[in-house]
Amino acid sequence: MEQSRGLRLILLPLPFQGHINPMLELGNLLHSKGFSITIVHTKFNSLNPSSHPHFPFHSIPVDVSESEASIKEAGRLLSLIDAKCVEPFRECLATLLSDAEDPVACLISDSHLHFTPSVAESFELPRILLRTGGAASLAVFAAFPLLKEKGYLPIQDSRLEEPVTELSPFKVKDLPRMDTCDPELIYQLINEPKASSGLIFNTFEDLEQHALATLRQDSYPNIPIFPIGPFHKCDSAASSSSIGLLTEDQSCISWLNTQAPKSVVYVSFGSLAAVKEAQFLEIAWGLANSNHPFLWVVRPGLVHGSEPLPDGFLESLNGRGHIVKWAPQKQVLAHPAVGAFWTHNGWNSTLESVCEGVPMICMPCVSDQMANARYVSHVWKVGVQIEHGIERAEIERTINLLMVEKEGEEIRDRALKLMEKANLCLKEGGSSSQSLDGLIKHILSIKSFAFGKQSE
Repeated sequence: MEQSRGLRLILLPLPFQGHINPMLELGNLLHSKGFSITIVHTKFNSLNPSSHPHFPFHSIPVDVSESEASIKEAGRLLSLIDAKCVEPFRECLATLLSDAEDPVACLISDSHLHFTPSVAESFELPRILLRTGGAASLAVFAAFPLLKEKGYLPIQDSRLEEPVTELSPFKVKDLPRMDTCDPELIYQLINEPKASSGLIFNTFEDLEQHALATLRQDSYPNIPIFPIGPFHKCDSAASSSSIGLLTEDQSCISWLNTQAPKSVVYVSFGSLAAVKEAQFLEIAWGLANSNHPFLWVVRPGLVHGSEPLPDGFLESLNGRGHIVKWAPQKQVLAHPAVGAFWTHNGWNSTLESVCEGVPMICMPCVSDQMANARYVSHVWKVGVQIEHGIERAEIERTINLLMVEKEGEEIRDRALKLMEKANLCLKEGGSSSQSLDGLIKHILSIKSFAFGKQSE
């Protein structure tokens, strides 16, 4: 810690909820090890510095219009953000590096910000990437050239149930659908880590040992990889609140306090996923017909169109259901009343559920969520997938399987054992603790490259 004291790290998150919080949690973790932390963020989805008063925040004048933010193709939106950020970030970085009394050791940027290599290189500043998704999903992306060569891509609907023999345990349907995505974006996603000084994952060895080994041996043999998660369970990060782009409704905690242990199904599909109106109605009736208490997050934008709950729906529940626009998810999952989590399997949600030993009902929507769901249901075996469409009878069957049947008990037992592994990895001598020590030594070893340029 003495060696790191006085050294500054610049952190640059991608301006979306699922990317901002892991970056800030990482900042808390590194700050606890003696580093000074500076957060650079965009005006778009701007952050509130008051929630992290121990960090200086620097806003760059990059905004996205309402029509631009509504772009459905993630690749196009990321490319737009990249183009807008280059020069403002370059100017901000020049200002930060000119402070000789506060030397910068390196830049830690989100792995989806593809403009950062050229800017960092122009200042001879080492750059480490934070991958906010899991290791298994990156291994899938890294295998795209092979998968294309073998004929799995582009995905054909007639082959969805076929196993991908070169990438066990995945089926064709688990591969990210990138049919409409710019091939250049995939190339950047796969190759950008090769030009970095290291790759940080919010995961741990016991969770993704095979995927991490694949990345180290096959995909990025020359890049040091640091699985130091779960960030949010580290003492330094746990005491800090997350920065939310949506307001958390604390009423759900009071409601959970009135429910029996492990009786509630918590339902949330993250900050970006959307469902069709017909699917929304099937979800509503499936939850009601299961006869289990449920807490359901229905955020603005969840439904394509309106959000029409069936007439008399809430009244028919007699208090058995509670609906909010946004929930304090980490608190909810840690609550003893919660017995299952119906999730879209974004990586943050998946990891948070693993850390609390809560079994999952998986309904992946896009991108890496498919790979995450396959790991939940078929590798870790701590959840089940809704396999036969979003229909009320299938929803009711799946909830009851997890909540009352013997198979559900076995899944719950495995989830608790995995939770124990998550806790152990953070303790002294645990895999994440050792990896964090390795990351600190690595930052100290590369800092001299930055200092030479800053002193000129």
